[in-house]
Amino acid sequence: QVQLVESGGGLVQAGGSLRLSCAASGLTFSTYNMGWFRQAPGKERDFVGAISWSGATVYSADSVKGRFTISRDNAKNTMYLQMNSLAPEDTAVYYCAAANRLRALNPFHPSYWGQGTQVTVSS
Repeated sequence: QVQLVESGGGLVQAGGSLRLSCAASGLTFSTYNMGWFRQAPGKERDFVGAISWSGATVYSADSVKGRFTISRDNAKNTMYLQMNSLAPEDTAVYYCAAANRLRALNPFHPSYWGQGTQVTVSS
């Protein structure tokens, strides 16, 4: 059974930083491209970015480029989202997702989803 478990969310002031983690189990992590999405209240789920199975290629949405960094540690079956210079508009539930490595990073169409972790940025 595939499980993706996000952690690291919380409440932070504008301008602050958070690091989210996504721990994967039940799949061969190193053969999956991984991605992050977010969904703000009353809005559609948005693509934040993705990283290739090897970590060699990373794609980030324009809205987070230069502020958010995606990385992964295949030895730990874990992906990360380092979020800096957070703003209130970054408030959302953040989801990690996995897609077979043969699929594109953008658009990213996952086969598996995590349950999400809440990030709240206060002004």
